[in-house]
This record gives sequence, C-alpha cells and structure tokens, in this order.
Amino acid sequence: MEPRLQRRVQRYGWDKAAEYYEASWKEQLKPAHDKLLEMAELRPGEKIMETSCGTGLITFRAARQIESGGELTATDISGTMIDLAKERAGSQNINHVHFIRMDAEDLDIEDDRFDAALCGLGLMYFPYPVKALQEMHRVLKPGGRAAIAIWGERKKCGWADIFPIVDRRVASEVCPMFFQQGTGNSLELSMEEAGFSDIETERLSVKLYYPSDEVAVMAAFAGGPVALAYRKFDEETKEGVHEEYLESISGFRINGGYEIPGEFVVTKGVKPIY
Repeated sequence: MEPRLQRRVQRYGWDKAAEYYEASWKEQLKPAHDKLLEMAELRPGEKIMETSCGTGLITFRAARQIESGGELTATDISGTMIDLAKERAGSQNINHVHFIRMDAEDLDIEDDRFDAALCGLGLMYFPYPVKALQEMHRVLKPGGRAAIAIWGERKKCGWADIFPIVDRRVASEVCPMFFQQGTGNSLELSMEEAGFSDIETERLSVKLYYPSDEVAVMAAFAGGPVALAYRKFDEETKEGVHEEYLESISGFRINGGYEIPGEFVVTKGVKPIY
C-alpha cells in the first residue's frame, strides 16, 4: 500500500475504534504496558515523549511516575483518540501531559529534548518503522532511552486470522507487515539501524481473556485495527465474519469465554552519548 494511503487508513480506522478501544484491550495489553514501563525506568521530573498514545493507557501511568515536576508529550495519528485522552486528562486534573495529533514518522519537535521515548503497540502500523524509530532517536537527549512494545510472532498470536478474514471481504491492507517487527530479532535490528545502542529485549507469552463471544468480537472488529473496513460491512457480512472469527479461536474456549494465546516483544535502547 502507498504510505500516504496507509497513514490515512490508520488515522480514520483508529478514529472509528476509539470508543471501543479501552473496553476491548485495556486488560489484554497490560502485561506489555507493565514491561514497557519497567524497562523505561521513568523518574520524577523527566521529560517524556510518547507516540501512538491512543486514549492514554500508558500515558497516565507514565505521568504518575514522572510526577507533576515532569513533562509528557503524547502523540497519536488519530484525532479521536487524542480528544478522548485530553478529556480524561481534564477530568483527572492532570496538567503536565500534552496531547497532540501527530505522525510518528514526522515529529514536529526539536532535537535532543526528551529523557525517554515510549511507543506501546503502535510500531506495527507504521509504513516505515525505522523512520519512526529514527524520529524517536532524534528527539531524545544523548543518553536518553526508548522503550518499544509490539506484538510478537504471528504463529504465537491466536487471534491473527482476523486479518485474512477481513481481507477476504475487502482489501483493507490495514497493516500488511503487522508481524514483521516481532519476528526473530527484527525489532532489535531496526533499533540498531535507527542509531540505538545497549539494546535489550524481552518476549512475553500471554493469554488474552475475553469473557464472551460478544466481547471477543468487539475487540477483534470494532475496537481494533480493522475497524474502518468493518464499518463498511452490511449486517450479513458482519455476521459472516463474526462466525468465521469465532470458529478460528474456538480451540481457546474456556468457561464460556476465551483465553487466546499471544506474544509481546518489548525492547529498550539508548541514544549514545558522543
């Protein structure tokens, strides 16, 4: 897919998914978020940059770690995600976080500004992941660190059939290289190419729990990356994709719900001090 079109698909797709996102993924993504924040080692008073912030699942936790003396700039390509995050910040009276709609591959931010950069479950969607990592590297101070979380290998993610199921109905091409960075040491090599050193990686095997067919379907279609394509389906097509997806995860059924296997890759790198 042409990169400009891919970014457009991501922007408006996540606009559509925003209202369902937290209910669909907050608990399921928590192990990756926990490990990312552990590896980032945020400290009070630091300046933090976050890309793909979504509705703020990582953002608000990071904001508490740097305390009111710190500063956090959180960006996302989805304006609806940013609006929801701003609303949450206002309701919680959090004043040291700034939410901005921005493309992660073209950050309108000066060089050498931040102590740490975060990206939780966003890098898989970028047309040029290395370019986004280079931008994170650029805005970090020398000695600053970046922490990235992504999905792991396709064969270890039991929900992965969602993509071909949708693409058989409409050529969404929402994330054609979704699992590439999570395969082998691809993310480490990308971070090296972007200029990072002292790279560390951890892989997490997890179970994604969904209590019912309805919640599993909501997460897969309405609250995730295929939301834009899904909104174009008529009711008959929606019923068909629901049935096919539930059949694809039927082996993971437990007590009326599902425990679907998944894998996260969490990697940390440092911008060298020259």
